[in-house]
Amino acid sequence: MNNPDAFGHSRREILQALATASAVVTAATLPASAQETAPPRASATSEGTIAQTLADYAVKLRYEDLPVEVVRTVKRTIIDTIGCAIGGYEAGPSQIALKLARNASATQGATVFCGGFKTSHDLAVFANGVMIRYLDFNDGYITPKGGGHPSDTLASLISTAEVAGRSGRDLITATALAYEAFCKLADVLDTRSIGLDQATILGPAAVIGASRLMGLTPGQMVHAIGITVGGNTAINQGRVGTLSNWKDFACAEASRKAIFSAQLAQAGMTGPSRVFEGPSGFFNAISRKPFELPKLGEPYGIMRAFTKRFPLGQYSQTVAEAAAQLRAFFKSTDEIAEINIRVSQNAIKIMADSPDKWRPQSHETADHSMPYAAAVVLMDGTIDEHYYEDPYLHDERLLALVARVRAIHSGEADLREKDYNLCDFEVVLKSGERKAVRVEYHRGHFKNPMTDAEMEEKFRSLVRKHLAADRTDALLRQLWALEDMPKAGALIEMTKV
Repeated sequence: MNNPDAFGHSRREILQALATASAVVTAATLPASAQETAPPRASATSEGTIAQTLADYAVKLRYEDLPVEVVRTVKRTIIDTIGCAIGGYEAGPSQIALKLARNASATQGATVFCGGFKTSHDLAVFANGVMIRYLDFNDGYITPKGGGHPSDTLASLISTAEVAGRSGRDLITATALAYEAFCKLADVLDTRSIGLDQATILGPAAVIGASRLMGLTPGQMVHAIGITVGGNTAINQGRVGTLSNWKDFACAEASRKAIFSAQLAQAGMTGPSRVFEGPSGFFNAISRKPFELPKLGEPYGIMRAFTKRFPLGQYSQTVAEAAAQLRAFFKSTDEIAEINIRVSQNAIKIMADSPDKWRPQSHETADHSMPYAAAVVLMDGTIDEHYYEDPYLHDERLLALVARVRAIHSGEADLREKDYNLCDFEVVLKSGERKAVRVEYHRGHFKNPMTDAEMEEKFRSLVRKHLAADRTDALLRQLWALEDMPKAGALIEMTKV
């Protein structure tokens, strides 16, 4: 039978729309009012739900509503994220994602960072997302309940801005919006205690930002959120013990699915109603307890995200900075008898949870190892992605230093975790002397932010291998003037290697 559903679309019509990929891509370039089919309405039962609240806010937010400091922070974030993507272009996992994208190359669709070729919208998002994430150098947002990397959403936003022909101001607005969804959900959803991956939060954030750029109505957004949350809850096992490539792919996959969810909703497909609050919804089936969404808008979540100074996990930023300061107290690491690092329980759980973190065997485990990061910085004064590969992973002198590291739970760090990642770092020398430093706000924390010049230097260090100095200068000029760009998608072409 071909019975129309409750929203004015027959199942046959939906399938026909989905089967024609070009129709979906074309629909993404049109405002909702220009689409031929009537948009599905949100069910009456969705009124007052989390999904409806997010959708209503997404449609109402305007560029003109954003404070000047929020716009500036968005631009700094996009500069940092694109730099991380270019820096991660040649990495092995990025090449896997690029291979998938090339196999689906198309004359229409979205462009892949650095490669410069077009593929399907969702696979471009996937490949770009892996590049953004691989170096573990993009920004972070931590709460006692969890958090993650909200800039991972930019894979879905930049590609969608290209496909939909949106302006720089549109991209800035969608970025602030995606951050609002991610950060406010992270504030109240206790992902850590129930073993959920940050991709669970990233999916709804990405779908909301992308849906705004695609011109979805509030009703369509509610359905897109329902499809995303109902089908894409992610577990945290990929970030426990020995870490695999999936650490770099999980959020890219959540962003890819977010695009498809938005396309489904735009084509007329309905999603689970009351996906959070329903009898078998997220609250009852997953989190086992409800939460209330914090006020959206001022204070904007993006203003509490932080930039990374070092390419390693969020909880080791203060550890690495403390280790660098302590180098002034010894001439050689051979003088060190013990290394004591006092941090929060969550920092230990994420970055020093198992023997794997003392003898990492993969890039992903090494960049999420507090003991390894501490030893590398104590020995060499810095740390970058090269230290996560051989010969360093099997350097016995380095590993002997790693073995002297103790990660100790600090109750004070637990109490202060809402505001910053406190680290008390002590080295005990063989002479018996004890030297210690405390780092509260690492360089890049929103209370100790990098200057614009430091942001640019980080960007240049990431892209110089792939882009000539004049092209780097041109890209930075364009990024700083993002609000003046009529077509934000042109940024991707400027990254072509």
